[in-house]
Amino acid sequence: MKITLLGTGSPLPSATCAGPSTLVQAGGHNLVVDTGRGVIMRLVGAMCPPPLVSAVLLTHLHSDHICDLNDLITTRWIASPAATPLPIYGPVGTQKMVDGLLAMLSQDEGYRMEHHDDLRAGAGMAVEVHEIHAGESFSLGDIQISVHATDHRPVSPTIGFRITHNGVVAALAGDTIPCDGLYDMCQNADFYVQTVVREDLVRTFAPLVPTGERFLDILDYHSTVQQAAQTASRCNVKSLVLTHFVPAIQPGQEPEWHALAAEHFSGEIVIGPDLTFVEKE
Repeated sequence: MKITLLGTGSPLPSATCAGPSTLVQAGGHNLVVDTGRGVIMRLVGAMCPPPLVSAVLLTHLHSDHICDLNDLITTRWIASPAATPLPIYGPVGTQKMVDGLLAMLSQDEGYRMEHHDDLRAGAGMAVEVHEIHAGESFSLGDIQISVHATDHRPVSPTIGFRITHNGVVAALAGDTIPCDGLYDMCQNADFYVQTVVREDLVRTFAPLVPTGERFLDILDYHSTVQQAAQTASRCNVKSLVLTHFVPAIQPGQEPEWHALAAEHFSGEIVIGPDLTFVEKE
């Protein structure tokens, strides 16, 4: 299993960090978890062009986690010799979101089908939406995926994914604070991928920006670096992989973030830029 951080950014625009997205590769499948801004460029950087994407898994429907789903749907379709429908797994509300997305893309789909005979002969810009609930599980080939409740209220429902292949386990949480569903998902995982914020920096910067009060609001529904490390320790995780950095890590700041996590977790801590990856056979 190989896990690549396609985008380590957040809703805050960054010149160096793409939006939240993670690639999980196992058993010949390429699973994209969340589809933040720039996901197509980062997929190419990870040597996984869009036609090779097997499925999309969505943790929740906040815009920064889905804003380039349209690009993935379109590019996968037009770049495939014979495109198959793209499976999309997400929480309740995913169907409504995708219906709106396809309506937005319908004119472009028509233009391309009118121009290309081979596209007209196919099924069009097809997707298969699966709305899933915490407690359910499903398989993609020989990959097993269980769905777990997370806590990102008032956003609801939100889910995380425990992905297992050949005995290797990855827990991908999305945005959440510590909760029972998160603990259940992460128990004894080889890799725990968690979106995080730096509370000290958020509180420092909030008085300096016009939307400072709104900026402070993010603290009540995201895990801090310390909380992610505490969850990793509590759940006997082997490797903690941090992403969705708020604020974005500046060059040379990685040791600061690492030190905060290391106060609470003695295992491997992975912090890096877009396209950082971990793997285990």
